[in-house]
Amino acid sequence: MRILFVGGTQFVGRAIVEAAIVGAHEITLLHRGRSDDPAFRGVEQLRADRNEELTVLEGREFDATIDVCAYVPRHVTSLAKALDGRGGHHVLISTMSVYADTDGPGLDEGAPLVRLTNTSTEEVTGETYGGLKVLCEEAAESAYDDDGLTIVRPTYVVGPHDHTGRFTWWVRRIARGGEVLAPGPADAPIQIIDARDQGSWVVTLTEQSKSGVYNSVSPTPPFGFGDLLDAVVRAAGPSDTQLTWADAAWLSQLGENHQSLPLWTEGDYEWTLAADPARSLAAGLSPRPLGQTIADTWDWIREAQPPMVQNWGISTGREEQLLALWHAR
Repeated sequence: MRILFVGGTQFVGRAIVEAAIVGAHEITLLHRGRSDDPAFRGVEQLRADRNEELTVLEGREFDATIDVCAYVPRHVTSLAKALDGRGGHHVLISTMSVYADTDGPGLDEGAPLVRLTNTSTEEVTGETYGGLKVLCEEAAESAYDDDGLTIVRPTYVVGPHDHTGRFTWWVRRIARGGEVLAPGPADAPIQIIDARDQGSWVVTLTEQSKSGVYNSVSPTPPFGFGDLLDAVVRAAGPSDTQLTWADAAWLSQLGENHQSLPLWTEGDYEWTLAADPARSLAAGLSPRPLGQTIADTWDWIREAQPPMVQNWGISTGREEQLLALWHAR
C-alpha cells in the first residue's frame, strides 16, 4: 500500500511507521523536518508545516493516510482539502482524553465525550486537549465517509523511544532500587499501551480498511497503579527495592502532583483509565506482556541514554525528605 503519514517521526508515529516498513508498504512521511531519525533514511519525506498550505500534496495519491498529529480541527480540514479525495482510507490517531468523566470502570467507545465551551480556541492545554481532539474527530467524520475512516484513541503510550518522560521516570527510579515513594491509592485505575503493539495494530487496521472507533488500551480492568509499579519492580528493580505507599491527600498537601509523581492521578479514580478493550481486541489489538514492555524500555534507556525530561519527577533529595516525613507521622 502507498501510505501517507502526517507526523510519524517521534514515538507514537515512529512505531506505526516502523510497523509499516516491516509490512513492506510504500511510505511517505509528511512532517516539519524537526526530527531526522536515521531509521527513516530511504523513506520518502515531504517537508511542510500543517499550519500552512500543504501544496506538497498536490497531485499525490495514496491508498491510506495515517494522521498522527492533528491537534485542532483546522489540521483535519486542511489535510482533507489538500488531499481532495486522493488520500485513501483515513486513520486518525486521537486520545482517550476525549471522554467525559464516568462513574466506574468499563467505559467503551460509545461513552459521552467532553465538550469545549469555546469551540474556536486553538490553544492546546491540559484543559482543552481532550475537547480539541473531539473536534478533530468530528471534523474527520465530516470530511470522510463512515466506511473510510478509522479513529484510534490511545491511553498512555509507553515503551522504547518514549520521549514524554512519564513512564520512563518510574522505570529509571525503580531500577535504582531502595525505598521508593509510591503515591496512593494503589488501586487507582491506570492503563497503558505499548507503542509497538499499537503501531502494528494500526497498520493492520489500515491494511484491512477497518473503519470505526477503537480504544487503544490495556490491560483489561481492574488494573491499578500498584499493579503497574509492582510490575516495574519485578522487571527492573534490584532485590532491595521497596515501595512505600503514601496517602494521596497527604502528598497533595505537601505540594506534590502528577508532574512530580508522573502518571499519578492525585488521589482521583479516573475511570477513563479503566476502559474496556474488548472491541479493539476483537479487531486485532494484541498487547504483549507488561513485563516485556518494561524490560524493553529499561534496555532502551540503558542503551540510548535519553536525557531526563525536565519537569517530570521529584529529585532524590525531595523523595528522601518525603519518605522521612511519612515515617515520622
